Amino acid sequence: MAEARAAPAVAALPIRRRRGAWAAFARHLLRDPYALIGISIYAIFVVVGLTAPWLAPYDPMEILFTADGGLAASLPPSADHWLGTTNLGRDIVSQLVMGTQPSLIVGLSAAVAVASIGTVVGLLAGYFGGAVDQVLMRVTDIVLGLPFLPFVIVVTALLGPELQNIVFAVAVLLWPNAARVIRSQVLTLSQRQFVEAARVTGAGEWRILFVHVAPSVLPFSALYGAFAVGWAILTQASIAFLGFGDSSAISWGTMLQDAYASQALDRGQYFWFLPAGFCIVLVVLAGFLVSRGYEDLLFPKLRDDT
Repeated sequence: MAEARAAPAVAALPIRRRRGAWAAFARHLLRDPYALIGISIYAIFVVVGLTAPWLAPYDPMEILFTADGGLAASLPPSADHWLGTTNLGRDIVSQLVMGTQPSLIVGLSAAVAVASIGTVVGLLAGYFGGAVDQVLMRVTDIVLGLPFLPFVIVVTALLGPELQNIVFAVAVLLWPNAARVIRSQVLTLSQRQFVEAARVTGAGEWRILFVHVAPSVLPFSALYGAFAVGWAILTQASIAFLGFGDSSAISWGTMLQDAYASQALDRGQYFWFLPAGFCIVLVVLAGFLVSRGYEDLLFPKLRDDT
């Protein structure tokens, strides 16, 4: 009878832990202005990316002409073209807005991939330990030793400049940091009483791992996914600027590459490249603000020491 009465209480433990972890995560979000600003920046770009076809006043690849039939090339900002036009007569605002979509696709896809791979590797290494931990951590060390941008360039050169290949390269290189942090958390969680209680009730190892332990580390997965968004977008822009990206797709990186190749800086066309660069800076800054705001959540020992 005592075991029967204890079973419901034991079963409720992981649910309470899950709610407690996400409640703490939400409290940090509402309390910390840095994290709130960072996530707000991400939210704005998501909304712009989803509504880009309706926000863009022109087709970003359309060559425009003036009323007298001349090419609308290198026009200054005006009521018809808020940021002016490129040297080929394309509307810069339309390119800036539509360029949000590939950046958004790369950023969010890489975030999901990095969070998923890092979480699974960290869970397996921290929970099972032994040979599993040794193998996974050695693979992690090898991946950490790979040069980031040269590796992405090689992958896109071999597999093609498609967005999925850039996401693949970014995901391959960015998951180790998430895996290490999650592993350290799992090493602690696996020794807690609620895990032992789950074993006593007859729960299998895989059920304990993914039902009882995993929910407590999901906030860390979400944070490292947020970091990956900025890195992935910055990488995609770098690849496009270096000429290894898809030239037929409009992105912030291709805008910078076109402006550089057309010597827009020498001609004083600052509205051509500054907005795209500013958007890239904002996305990367958002990742930094999230990490700054949740530093005490990721590194609780530092918080305790202070």
